Amino acid sequence: MTLSTMVGDDPALVAGLEGASVQPGSRWMRPVEWIAASLLTFIIGLLLVGVLSRYVFSTPVIWIDEVASLSFLWLAMLGAAMAVDRSEHLRLTVFVNLLPPQARAFASTLALLLMAAFLAAMLLPAIDYASEEAYVTSAALNIPMSWRASALPCGIALMLLLAVVNALRDARPWLILAGLALIAITALGLWQLTPVLRDLGNWSIPIFLIGFVGLFLALGVPIAFCFGLGTLAFLAFSTSVPVFVMIGRMDEGMSSIILLSVPIFVLLGCVLDATGMGRAIVEFLASLLGHVKAGMSYVLLGSLFLVSGISGSKVSDMATVAPALFPEMKRRGHEPREMIALLATGAAMADTVPPSIVLIVLGSAAGVSIAGLFTAGFAIAMVLLLMLAVLARWKARGESREGVRRASFAVMGRTLVIAAPALLLPFLIRSAVGGGIATATEVSTIAVLYALAIGAVLYGGIRPAKLYSMLVETAALSGAILLILGTASAMAWALTQTGFAGQLVAAVQDLPGGWLSFMGVTIVIFLVLGCVLEGLPAIVLMAPIMFPVARSLGINDIHYSMVVVTAMNIGLMTPPIGIGFYIACKIGNVSPDEAMRAIWPYIAALMVGLLAIAAVPFFSTAFL
Repeated sequence: MTLSTMVGDDPALVAGLEGASVQPGSRWMRPVEWIAASLLTFIIGLLLVGVLSRYVFSTPVIWIDEVASLSFLWLAMLGAAMAVDRSEHLRLTVFVNLLPPQARAFASTLALLLMAAFLAAMLLPAIDYASEEAYVTSAALNIPMSWRASALPCGIALMLLLAVVNALRDARPWLILAGLALIAITALGLWQLTPVLRDLGNWSIPIFLIGFVGLFLALGVPIAFCFGLGTLAFLAFSTSVPVFVMIGRMDEGMSSIILLSVPIFVLLGCVLDATGMGRAIVEFLASLLGHVKAGMSYVLLGSLFLVSGISGSKVSDMATVAPALFPEMKRRGHEPREMIALLATGAAMADTVPPSIVLIVLGSAAGVSIAGLFTAGFAIAMVLLLMLAVLARWKARGESREGVRRASFAVMGRTLVIAAPALLLPFLIRSAVGGGIATATEVSTIAVLYALAIGAVLYGGIRPAKLYSMLVETAALSGAILLILGTASAMAWALTQTGFAGQLVAAVQDLPGGWLSFMGVTIVIFLVLGCVLEGLPAIVLMAPIMFPVARSLGINDIHYSMVVVTAMNIGLMTPPIGIGFYIACKIGNVSPDEAMRAIWPYIAALMVGLLAIAAVPFFSTAFL
């Protein structure tokens, strides 16, 4: 799997348009992979010990969070380096793929060189940051915080080395020289224009944080580095703020204790895929509903709803459900393009079902209760599920059910027994977090242990070699995600420090229509961002700006969060840019051009649901 066309909040959106196989790492990176896999295992074990000591023995171990935080930053930076080695960093390739071969080769080379330029510029500030952290000691262990902060320069140095090696290995020398010359000339020109750019004030924001970032995205530069380069250029050429500040903001964006659950939920999705627990749910729903008109469409939507509640991954959901249901749906007369449209929009519908990594990151970035988000997420997904189910029923009015029989109670009972442990997991996760019994991070570790145990007893287990490869893959995926969060946090900080957020608050408060107008603006913004950036980077970038505005207008945090996440998910699946749509086409082996004509009624159904969610806070807040 490759993150070259992955969409951010979803760590398993990795079956990219360029291929669906896992990119093996370089042989000399094997020690790094082993260290990262060991760190992930250690963190999970450590958190499990913390859960046991707190809830079973009523004896909390106060140093566990510190050790986990220290290990987590090292895992993030080593994982980010592994993602560079495997070319798995999230990037947008839609525009680069439209270029002729020669221009595409130059764009790819330039993207690598821009990555290297950013890393080279950040290396010395990272070293200085780690050195300064040596004067700070941790509260519980009383050790220098440089032990933790040293992960930043080490990871940046390793990524820089890998980027240079990849450029020298993959690009022609004249392309490298041309790219270096272009970067040098551009940097020199910006340096000469520094007095002018500083006089522009906030007008430099569109130049650097919109124009430059958009240009880098179009060139295929990984999104994490797009944010980093845009922020670096903004600070260096239009402000007097030292670049050193960026490192602290990146550290802060990557290090929230809440984010510890991200790699663990990524691993949970891998475990559930490997054990076949998701397929067991699909088979049970098929035995229950498969005989009614539009029954297989209902099964598809229900499976996405339930499987998403286990894996938290849209692509994992689609890859589990599609192969199991598409053959029977074709036999009943469903057109492939209609199936892809339902698959893509169903995956978008299900992303608010916990455990959703998007909701976890949103809770961390915006200071919103994750328990509240998890509780509201189920209700919001049900609203969207109803909209899609009504449309699916109308679409299936000509469905052929010749030879279809109701499953016997014996078959239903057998499939229920097999699926029951898997069906139980999403409700355990939601009830534990929503009821305040455990945090999202603690629940994620318990869920992994539960899935491994149940998988070993009922579903055949996982071979040690396979488990190790899953740990390595999880580390690389998590590193790519967390680096995005770090650079997006730095960019969001730069935006807020300019006073732009305050000006936006004042402008929005003067809009006619009050909070409803602001909701309309929010929907448009996040639909567009969902097409291009998807959840994680868009949330970290925009949450510090948009949520204070929403609060100033009296909008409930949970209500606003549901609108934001739903709008982004719809954007993700909206052609011609939404990357999730193309990934659904690839999974179902259907031409995007063919599926594009069929998806619009389904997008319209989701939009109706979104407008209802935005206009009626009850849907989001009724069960809080």
